[in-house]
Amino acid sequence: MVDMVHQLQDTICDAIASLDESTYREDEWTREEGGGGRSRVFSEGKVFEKAGVNVSVVHGTLSPEAAAKMGGGHDLEGEDLDFFATGISLVLHPHNPMAPTVHANYRYFERGEGLVEGSWWFGGGADLTPSYLFEDDAKHFHQVHKSVCDRHEVADYEAYKAWCDDYFHIKHRGERRGVGGVFFDDLRAQSKTACFAFVEDCASHFLDAYLPIVERRMSIPFTPEQKAWQQVRRGRYVEFNLVYDRGTKFGLTTNGRIESILMSLPLTARWEYCHEVEDGSDEAALLEVLRQPVDWLNG
Repeated sequence: MVDMVHQLQDTICDAIASLDESTYREDEWTREEGGGGRSRVFSEGKVFEKAGVNVSVVHGTLSPEAAAKMGGGHDLEGEDLDFFATGISLVLHPHNPMAPTVHANYRYFERGEGLVEGSWWFGGGADLTPSYLFEDDAKHFHQVHKSVCDRHEVADYEAYKAWCDDYFHIKHRGERRGVGGVFFDDLRAQSKTACFAFVEDCASHFLDAYLPIVERRMSIPFTPEQKAWQQVRRGRYVEFNLVYDRGTKFGLTTNGRIESILMSLPLTARWEYCHEVEDGSDEAALLEVLRQPVDWLNG
């Protein structure tokens, strides 16, 4: 898993650099309690206002507070608070409001020696966050992930799609962050080998799921009003990450590197008091599917 996340970071960053005609800033960091990571961030390139791809390999002892924020039904006590974790996390925010933001992360977590039943698990997924709805984009993104899931007995696309819609729910707004994708946690069915094979397959198809979408949307003309709407949607993105995201909470309670934890936030965002959209508008069409998730492949 450690080798996979580093190799995948290289592959994805090479693809971003080529499309974006830019280079990333790289920071290798260490964590006092054990381990560290490698963060790479692109800023103000041709396509992406901000794009971050982070890998981490950390170990140490969880505080009860950090354990409680992990989710997944894990009740860690005593010496089981010793842990090892590794993963890759990325968020890409394009300039063009017609091109969607995308997020993905894949991770492995182990407590103790990882030998006791229930002491290891995988998690992750990917989700698409458009400012303007293109149904073909949503269908493509979901189809790539369904095809991966269908190849592995440990995976269940329908369940992971519903899990994604539920997890990325901004409850105080009554809307989802985006049009979803797949999300799973606490994956420990069958064997580590079977679970890892699925995670590796899913992670390796990230570029297939996203690049065709951003390539066909990144040069569409847009108005200042459409750019302002993108900024409002990015505000919603920030709200979810700071209020609900378990990964953010976990990082902040385990003395993680703040710049890497908050790497997912957009470079710019906007909050308008009592913002409303016009009935029948493109903005209203997006809100409709965010408030009532769609079955993109069977609808």
